Amino acid sequence: MIVAEIVRSGFVEGHHRGSVVALDASGAVDWSVGDVSSPVLPRSCNKPVQALGMLRCGLDLPPDLLALASASHSGEPMHVDGVRRILAGAGLDESALQTPPDWPIDDVARDEVIRAGGAKAPVLMNCSGKHAAMLATSVLNGWDTGTYRDADHPLQVAIAEMFADLTGEPVSTTAVDGCGAPLLSTSLVGLARAFRSLAVAEPGTPEHRVAEAIRSHPEMVSGSRRDEATLLRAVPGAIGKAGAESCHAMALPDGRAFALKVDDGAPRARPVVLVAALVRSGLDAEAGVDGPALRATGEAPLLGGGAPVGAIRAAF
Repeated sequence: MIVAEIVRSGFVEGHHRGSVVALDASGAVDWSVGDVSSPVLPRSCNKPVQALGMLRCGLDLPPDLLALASASHSGEPMHVDGVRRILAGAGLDESALQTPPDWPIDDVARDEVIRAGGAKAPVLMNCSGKHAAMLATSVLNGWDTGTYRDADHPLQVAIAEMFADLTGEPVSTTAVDGCGAPLLSTSLVGLARAFRSLAVAEPGTPEHRVAEAIRSHPEMVSGSRRDEATLLRAVPGAIGKAGAESCHAMALPDGRAFALKVDDGAPRARPVVLVAALVRSGLDAEAGVDGPALRATGEAPLLGGGAPVGAIRAAF
């Protein structure tokens, strides 16, 4: 179904198709657009759930590093230092990482690395926090660190079992994510349900620890200049995570939750669609929410001659 339109000078020149689901406070589907029950690959939206699996396997990290274990980080110094701290705590260094060498995904951080004479490196890859946490969990349990990415590794088996439990759905597909780690499928309803479980968890539980880490360190879950962090700061108590191929999941402490997938994977459409979903549910007008900041995050102007001449706008 069409979820966004590309409008230039009043002319609709293109469309983005996709699906969106909103759960109400009880966890039931409040409204949806498109197909929200078929399996998708949520990409990095899965990371907070994977971090929960590691906690259930005994991993113990302070909140900032637990947020980093849930992150697609920007490669800023605070992220790189944090990855090294996770590894050092397990008696490892970055040579143990099996993330593909990469640049920081943040333009400013990438340019700083280049100016300093640096090169692509596994520690700079946006998934290195998750991988460092997987390595630390493996060391803690005496599991092999050379095969930690394999789907039949004890850690990955435990994460998959927990993932199915939290989404309420069997994992129908185990793919390979861009970082080389297993990528588990679920529907958008299942993804929203998993985030809801984190957001409403009782204090003292591993689920609550993951949620509080994200709430208290939004910049560690993404970056200091990312729309994900802006949204988390604008909506008190929210947790959220974006993923590649234009996925996003978000949940609130009262149990409401949202998940989306834009079919063509265009990242420019993701914040437009997410903010439209939040506004449709009235979140921008609620007490304590920074409505202007929330709405601004969903703005995607199109330029002509350097000036705005249109925008990508939601179509639901």
